[in-house]
Amino acid sequence: MAATAAPGKKIRVLVAKVGLDGHDRGAKVIACLLRDAGMEVIYTGLHQTPEMVVEAALQEDVNALGLSILSGAHMTLFPRVWKLMKARGLENVLLTGGGIIPEDDLAKLRKLGIGMLFGPGTPGEEVVAYIREEVERRRTGSRSGGARRPVKAGKRAGKPVGKKKAGARRAGSRR
Repeated sequence: MAATAAPGKKIRVLVAKVGLDGHDRGAKVIACLLRDAGMEVIYTGLHQTPEMVVEAALQEDVNALGLSILSGAHMTLFPRVWKLMKARGLENVLLTGGGIIPEDDLAKLRKLGIGMLFGPGTPGEEVVAYIREEVERRRTGSRSGGARRPVKAGKRAGKPVGKKKAGARRAGSRR
């Protein structure tokens, strides 16, 4: 089962690009940043369906799933992925990500159970720290740690996060 690893075990993150959005530079930057921070990163590549991403998360036994959505489809794609995750027993896997997401939509997505979303310009260290803290909180069953303030649109609202096709390569690997 995903996200059941013991505390201190290497964090596994799936970074994904869902839908028709072809802007993947930020996702690649985040994937490399997480890898350089000691996390194991699986990158999906472009044009994934929600079903493909959730299946990859299940197969890869990840602790976190980061979606990069710059197409404006965040209110469709994040809830769809979250619904599929719950249906597959992945409720304890952190769903996070980013893109260009209006502040009102950030609040709605948080109410659905989706984690912090990061915008362009978010310091990479902040993304790394959030994923580490939240995965550790979920591993230990702690209720603390969820008190982070919501991201403001235009400042940190939705940093692009990811991509990889099911069975694709690890971040930083060469083909």
